[in-house]
Amino acid sequence: MPAPRFCPQCGSGDLSRQQPAGDTHKRLICVACDYIHYENPKVIAGCIIEREGRYLLCQRGIPPRVGTWTLPAGFMENGETTEQAALREVWEETGVRAEILSPYSIFSVPRISEVYIIFRAMALEITGQHGPETLAYRFFAPEDIPWEQIYYPAIRQILERYIEERLAGVYGIYMGNDDTGKVHFMR
Repeated sequence: MPAPRFCPQCGSGDLSRQQPAGDTHKRLICVACDYIHYENPKVIAGCIIEREGRYLLCQRGIPPRVGTWTLPAGFMENGETTEQAALREVWEETGVRAEILSPYSIFSVPRISEVYIIFRAMALEITGQHGPETLAYRFFAPEDIPWEQIYYPAIRQILERYIEERLAGVYGIYMGNDDTGKVHFMR
């Protein structure tokens, strides 16, 4: 998201990037009123939903990477908890009403200033409908998952590990630091 050209506080166009006293980062500051505009990462929340040994994926209908598959997830809105955001995104993208069981993965992509929070969840209702951001959704058996068409390498590794853990009946929490698939497992 581009930085604002005008101060959200007073409307001045006189903005300067500088490090405020006592701060550790340069910030966009309004020269006219001293308002500090903080630019923070976006939070993406979503769910791994398993039903009868099959995993819910949705096919992206919007950029980037239209036609690829991913877990149902999207940007958190102001006023939501991460859990509410994840469940709303599942509903909007797949028409599935779900219930969260536990957190499963937290990973950061500093290059694009995003943080992903993925939960384990179970489907409560499957309506057969999906939203306009989705071309299709489907519950895949592990052997039928289109692995080469998964959107992010980290999502692929998380899903692969989840399937292994489901077979073992033990779940951990993942922490990662980018979207290259370098995901670290913690118990």
